[in-house]
Amino acid sequence: MYINGKARVDRTFDAIVIGSGMSGGWAAKELCDNGIKTLVLERGRPVRHGDYPTAEKDPWDFRFRGRLPQDKIDKNPIVARCYAYDDTTEHFFVKDEEHPYEQEKPFDWIRGYQEGGKSLIWARQGQRWSTYDFEGPARDGYGIEWPISYDELAPWYSHVEKFVGWSGNRDGLDHLPDGEFLPPFEMTCVEKQIKEKVEANFTGRHVLHGRCAHLTEVKDIHREQGRGQCLARSLCYRGCPFGGYFSSNSSTLPWADRTGNLTIRTHAVVHSIIYDEELGKASGVRVIDANTKEETEYYARVIFVNAACLNSNLILLNSNSNRFPDGLGNDNGLLGRYIAFHNYRGQITGEFDGFEDRYYAGRRPTQAIMPSFRNVYRQDPDVDFQGKYLIAFSAARQNWRRGTWSDKIGAGLKEEMTTPGKWTVFMMMQGETVPIYENHVRLSDSNTDEWGVPQLVTSVDYTENDEKLLQDFLKQSEEMLDAAGIKNLTPQDDGRNPGNDIHEIGGARMGKDPETSLLNRWNQFHNCNNVYVTDGACMSSVAIQNPSLTFMALTARAANHAADELKKGNL
Repeated sequence: MYINGKARVDRTFDAIVIGSGMSGGWAAKELCDNGIKTLVLERGRPVRHGDYPTAEKDPWDFRFRGRLPQDKIDKNPIVARCYAYDDTTEHFFVKDEEHPYEQEKPFDWIRGYQEGGKSLIWARQGQRWSTYDFEGPARDGYGIEWPISYDELAPWYSHVEKFVGWSGNRDGLDHLPDGEFLPPFEMTCVEKQIKEKVEANFTGRHVLHGRCAHLTEVKDIHREQGRGQCLARSLCYRGCPFGGYFSSNSSTLPWADRTGNLTIRTHAVVHSIIYDEELGKASGVRVIDANTKEETEYYARVIFVNAACLNSNLILLNSNSNRFPDGLGNDNGLLGRYIAFHNYRGQITGEFDGFEDRYYAGRRPTQAIMPSFRNVYRQDPDVDFQGKYLIAFSAARQNWRRGTWSDKIGAGLKEEMTTPGKWTVFMMMQGETVPIYENHVRLSDSNTDEWGVPQLVTSVDYTENDEKLLQDFLKQSEEMLDAAGIKNLTPQDDGRNPGNDIHEIGGARMGKDPETSLLNRWNQFHNCNNVYVTDGACMSSVAIQNPSLTFMALTARAANHAADELKKGNL
């Protein structure tokens, strides 16, 4: 098709960012702050800050009080297993029936296709990696060597935390470093009891305030963004009209837009990245309009891939050329390989007798956490698994379901429903899975979506190592809660599928050696240096931390590197 020069100029930018979610928003912000004319491509619909239709609604405003009718669950069994998916939030989630994929092994792929992506519906927890998380895989022989260190990323963690607003406590632990924290949310009295007993009876174990992207205090940088304080409403997944928690919609995208350097195109399904054989680098992105199916090409000197881990892998695998017949940058055949995730299968519940005169204020948006006490500084000789796990737990008085099965009516029912019940404890694991070659994604040989893009095939499973780690958590959590006086303990393996954690990483991992990795220390392809990947796809290992903070820090670092290289004429 002939394209006149004017049309190409109108579709040419300094940089293109694929995806507008957690990391894509940060790429846009940093590039635009550096004066880089940037196009953000989002396959979903536009959602401007405040376009949250259910954010101010009460339970009685929903036909089923927020629950989904059974027919919707039956049509969408995968996304229905997500903790945040219900009648109040379904408009922010991808429906199974609309975007199918092939599961060679069961995998729950949870997605959000709209401006802001999953940053509208994430759980908002995050912790810095430590030196030991970057060193651990190579040190203990279950992964490749990371090409960067904690010390290199630490300034970028600070950069992100200050802008986002991160609540937490300065605990002084080297294996879960402190950040630029706003005041923490308070622990409940039973959580404090657990903290006291665990730390007194188990050497080297620490109970900390949960760290989360909520504004417990509003600084000038947050006022500049137009954001307000978190009111602890616990309606976050609907979108926060106050900007009390971080999302691309309330923070990075509006900030980038104010520079005058940002262009956003929504309903833009990215088909592939265009590789120019003569120039020896990527020259643009091929896009299919989600509504009209019209194909358009956009051009730029640098491209950031931030479509979220598995979609980024899909786009890269589909970016074929004479130079890269098996996907962009895929000389070593490892693109799509070494997918990892977090093992959430272990849980334990219990009850506490006492503190019946105590309650708590608000609906705190975080939990207490315990950083790993296994394989932290070395492979523990008495542990038969590799990797680590983080523990998260909360204690509350459960009165919200009291009266549900009651035989009372009138005043008696009201009294039962408004009288707090016992203190109950819920504890869960966040286990590190070891990246293995067999856990992978690839393109379907036979099925495409309605835009002509091959469907993704997921082939990701648990390993024997994951089972051993799970059993250790169940044993250790029961011992700790028993020591803290928690009764009626019920440990369980909930058997959830990989992917349900929504923390998938890998496929285009960073590394020092082009033979064993795809990206270098700046998140550039080893063999196509004007393409950067800075979402979960770039990660070489998963560690124990909630990953979004690390995605954002890596993105800010890489975007500033790209801006510098563009200005020097190196890209």
